[in-house]
Amino acid sequence: MKLIGFAAAAALCVSLAVPAMAASASDQVDLLRRATRTAEHMNRDPAFDQARRMLHHARAVLIVPSLVKGGFIFGGEGGNGVLLARTGRGWSNPAFYSFGGASFGFQIGLEQAEIVLLIMSDRALRAVERAQFKFGAGAGLTVVTLSGGAEGATAPNLSGDIVVWTSATGAYGGLTLNGSIINPREEWNEDFYGRPVRVPEILSGRVRNPQANALRDEVSSVY
Repeated sequence: MKLIGFAAAAALCVSLAVPAMAASASDQVDLLRRATRTAEHMNRDPAFDQARRMLHHARAVLIVPSLVKGGFIFGGEGGNGVLLARTGRGWSNPAFYSFGGASFGFQIGLEQAEIVLLIMSDRALRAVERAQFKFGAGAGLTVVTLSGGAEGATAPNLSGDIVVWTSATGAYGGLTLNGSIINPREEWNEDFYGRPVRVPEILSGRVRNPQANALRDEVSSVY
């Protein structure tokens, strides 16, 4: 029975590494609703005090309201997110993204995390706009992670191309994004905006959907 349980856990982790592709319009609306709640949490979390000020200088923000990690021997993570860029009139409508990865090692636990990536530089935004952006040394970007224990963090040690805020629960010993991949969900973007549309077009403010207004308003209210 234990072997069956371990096999099931491993299968779960592998499935988490690649978010499901099938979706309906309600999936996008539900993700927007949950991303709005994450922005609300971000507004209240004292660990975000310093990074909250940095949002005013961010080029874009990627919100993943529910990234699930779990593993026994095999590890995996999976979730969906929305990317908004700063425009001359506030924040763009969202581009939909998947967030996934896999690892191998002796690990056990299950964790669910809210993640917000503040994209601070143009080169980081260009990298995220492209398909299959992978976190790690090869990306050539500086990534700084801010979590619940970082209330004393100051602006100098929060400098980087990408600043990551996380709020996680579960038994996992730490959350690392190394090896994680974010990828535009082109089929979700097409469904949401009613036609094929690329991420740069969305982030430039040339397409709109009023169902994203609540999220845009909440991000604009973060101080």
